[in-house]
Amino acid sequence: MRNRFGSLFSLTTWGESHGPCLGVVIDGCPAGLQLSPEDFVPAMSRRCPGRPGTSPRKEADTVHILSGIYQGKTTGTPIALQIFNTDVNSDPYREQDDRYRPGHGQFAYEKKYGIVDPLGGGRSSGRETACRVAAGVIAAKFLAHYDIHCLAFLSKLGQVSIEEYPKYSKEFAQSIYNSPFLSPLNHDAIFQIITDLQNTQDSLGGVVSFITSPIHESLGEPVFSKVQAMLASALMSIPAAKGFEIGLGFASADRYGSEYIDPIIIEDGRISMRSNNCGGSLGGITIGMPLNGRVVFKPTSSIHKPCGTVTKTGEPTSYVTQKGSRHDPCVTIRAVGVVEAMVNLVLADLLLQQRCARL
Repeated sequence: MRNRFGSLFSLTTWGESHGPCLGVVIDGCPAGLQLSPEDFVPAMSRRCPGRPGTSPRKEADTVHILSGIYQGKTTGTPIALQIFNTDVNSDPYREQDDRYRPGHGQFAYEKKYGIVDPLGGGRSSGRETACRVAAGVIAAKFLAHYDIHCLAFLSKLGQVSIEEYPKYSKEFAQSIYNSPFLSPLNHDAIFQIITDLQNTQDSLGGVVSFITSPIHESLGEPVFSKVQAMLASALMSIPAAKGFEIGLGFASADRYGSEYIDPIIIEDGRISMRSNNCGGSLGGITIGMPLNGRVVFKPTSSIHKPCGTVTKTGEPTSYVTQKGSRHDPCVTIRAVGVVEAMVNLVLADLLLQQRCARL
């Protein structure tokens, strides 16, 4: 099992959904970065339940710094963070632990390892992403020293969507952070979709987009660690992620070359591009343009409707998520902060690698 991500700026996460706590160790963060427990609060609040359409499980997600900080600054040593689980209810899982949960990783884990923690999804639960968001806070603070900023937002839910990539600005970022759905989409329309899902006891997928400020550093390590390859690896590791694209992405298949190519221009004394269909990367290296992309998330498999399965002894039966279980009708809303964190972690890692690229 691989629980480590990154080369120079790396993280290792540990813990399960219904265990006593989770944690993450960040290695490679340069010394001298100011960091306090309060720095984690905004990002952790955006990921944790409490917004409309999210799980009723109540977790404070307070981040405890165990190592790597002295007098409010990073020391260059591993940074260990801990998050306690304080609102665990395992009973609904134990009531049906004789059968496999359709759409979940339980069967795959058991087949591979011969043993699995089925409570709340165990290691494969979205609860693990709290560790990623905490690590992403540190990555974002490091990137800010180089004027690199990332923002993710809900860009599609049901038939409500935004196709274009907005320009990054601190004002736009604040508007997303102030949104109950972390989205520029019509809030009334989203609320109605969520209400309908709750009434029908069903779930829905969605899309999270991410944008960055212009990245003037040449980030990306061809040929196998291109920036889009590293982003794909990071973002597709998020639970429920089913697709990734950068820039125009899959719509590129419908374009002629004359429509797709981004003309090179001089703007404000810099080489730039008139459009950004490439998503900010050429040859797998950032080129001074914003980095833009999208991640597709599937509907959560935890719904209050019966689905066919088999028992662990092979008898056909059904599985239905119990009424007392706490689940999101749309996990995409809470995935927004996770996408933002993973993009920041990739860029921080590539930025450190770029420092070694040449004299």
